[in-house]
Amino acid sequence: MDDSLPISGVVHVIQLAVAPVFLLTGVGAILSVLTNRLGRVIDRFRALHVEQPKAQDSALSAIKAEMAVLAQRARMIHWAIGLCTSGALLICVLIATLFLGSIVHTNLSILVSLLFILAMLALTVGLLCFLREISLARSTIDVTPR
Repeated sequence: MDDSLPISGVVHVIQLAVAPVFLLTGVGAILSVLTNRLGRVIDRFRALHVEQPKAQDSALSAIKAEMAVLAQRARMIHWAIGLCTSGALLICVLIATLFLGSIVHTNLSILVSLLFILAMLALTVGLLCFLREISLARSTIDVTPR
């Protein structure tokens, strides 16, 4: 008896996997934005670190305050990257589970549902961290005229 999966079964699994693959594309774009923002935060932190030894008292306190906010922003971006990456990994496992269930002719719908829920939770919390980082960045904008 041939236990191989007929081509129509493979096509159906590929159709089911298309939505999570598109989701991976979106997560990749989010990760790109996050890594760029982290790079900018690190660059600004380094520039302030160089200025710190030669700063006067009033400027020194402003530099230290900005460095503290930059550290918070870096922490939020770090969490966002970790959570979004975890979500992407869960999506990858979900896609593999779809194919595995099809190959071994096993109903893994509960596992697939659980993986999808966990991926969405990780992405949601990651995006909330990103939102918090944006809020921190906005709070440091000085719009007072000089």
